[in-house]
Amino acid sequence: MNLHATPLTIENFSLYGEVIELNSARQITINDGLTTRFHDLVDIDTNKQGGRPMVNLFRTSPLPLPHRVIKMERHPLGSQAFIPLESTPFLVLVGKPGDGLCVADLELFVTDGEQGINLYRNTWHHFQIVMGHTQDFLVIDRGGTGENLEEIDITGEAWIPAAPL
Repeated sequence: MNLHATPLTIENFSLYGEVIELNSARQITINDGLTTRFHDLVDIDTNKQGGRPMVNLFRTSPLPLPHRVIKMERHPLGSQAFIPLESTPFLVLVGKPGDGLCVADLELFVTDGEQGINLYRNTWHHFQIVMGHTQDFLVIDRGGTGENLEEIDITGEAWIPAAPL
């Protein structure tokens, strides 16, 4: 099965997490009118089993395409937000919630380059998929004790083609 990317929207991503878009955020002017605060963009979920929010920078190299999807991961103890630090589209591969995962459960999205995502706790996902060049992401996820990573092998054969759009 070849996966083809669907444009990322708040509505079509709602099963998996939140889309981070400035145009849908509440805007507050602060700092004597010099700064616009885009307020409360996502619900960071990190408190399970005494966790805490953690801010990271991920520098991701392009994934060679075509790519056979062989495993996915999820984080049972916290959400995970990816905010791109440049205006370049990237791909988001997610799977429907549940304990098993097969190719029919996979959905591939493409951001518009300005969007970030906040994956809900327990959302199956592939690691970041950037195209063309290395890309940096501000990542907010869970720090603390407890095992917060599960991986699963995919049942069936799924490919991200060389031209996924």
